[in-house]
Amino acid sequence: MVVDVHAHVIVPEIARDAAPREQWRPRVWREDGAQLVELDGRPIRSAVNEFVDVEAIIDREAEAGVDGVVLCPWMPLLFPGTEPAAALERCRIQNDALAEIAAARPGRVATLGAVPLQDPALAAAELESVLDAGLAGVEVPASVSGAYLGDPRFEPFWEAAASGRALVFIHPTTRGFDAPAFAEHYLWNTVGNPLETTICAAQMTMAGVMERHPDLRVLLAHGGGALPALRGRLRHAHTFQPDAMARLGEAPPESIRRFYFDTVTHDAELLRALIDFAGAERVLLGSDYPFDMADPDPVATVRACGLEAADEAAVMGGNADSLLGLDRADRQGASTSPADGGAGTVSEISGRDR
Repeated sequence: MVVDVHAHVIVPEIARDAAPREQWRPRVWREDGAQLVELDGRPIRSAVNEFVDVEAIIDREAEAGVDGVVLCPWMPLLFPGTEPAAALERCRIQNDALAEIAAARPGRVATLGAVPLQDPALAAAELESVLDAGLAGVEVPASVSGAYLGDPRFEPFWEAAASGRALVFIHPTTRGFDAPAFAEHYLWNTVGNPLETTICAAQMTMAGVMERHPDLRVLLAHGGGALPALRGRLRHAHTFQPDAMARLGEAPPESIRRFYFDTVTHDAELLRALIDFAGAERVLLGSDYPFDMADPDPVATVRACGLEAADEAAVMGGNADSLLGLDRADRQGASTSPADGGAGTVSEISGRDR
């Protein structure tokens, strides 16, 4: 069983075609067979694969050797800069559609919804509705209105996420820095995106969020950015600097290991180092579909790490199985045992024991 935990979709219900007069909606269309995407009047050229048609997405994933996929919204469609009530309405459009997508494709698709995190109490309440609807959890931006997620204002959301045992996928906003250098050489993506994740997760670590809520299930995009490489600096500061010691009791590397990480590093050596540090049980295969910076062959990337068979199986899909609370006994033949020569499929992937 192979599961891609990092793939994005624009559900048709949120697209401009569903309400042509509402200019905030993304526009997706085709010209001469090419997919074109526009948001807020800005053309988006980085989405190089099918973005809307779920069956086409599943087919493309299957071509890459993926049996099951966890779909989440395109990051701008979390609307972190929008007034909370409007953001909630837009999140619910997607959440309803994502619930239907997962329900119609048991064994193939799980989904992560959206919440208006600019109002953490409202987001906490919506998270409960998301879980009740059968979604596996939510995707959230690394920062909201300049505040990263270790800020105390987000505590109501983290309490709700821990209580509901939701999967919370932290993804960079994609335009988190305005320094001129980020406008050059595609650095806003290659450096800026993982840097956002790094800052967010480091703040959460040092603020004690992961230590305080041991039941949190937090997945970091892009291999956690530079967070694992900075563990020594964080650990050293924690031994002497009052502010670094103020809210975290355990050593920072212990808290960092409480996160889950996807495999989107584009480097087998780096990925192997991440697995060696965090443990194979904390790393999950991801691709970042449908973007140009996606890993086009995430299965090969994991295999290139030279892991022991059990560790490779865990990263490929076993961890997604465990994390999402799948009940293999209830698959009713949806999977095939290795002895029968089948890779198996994900069944009831969003059903969790809460």
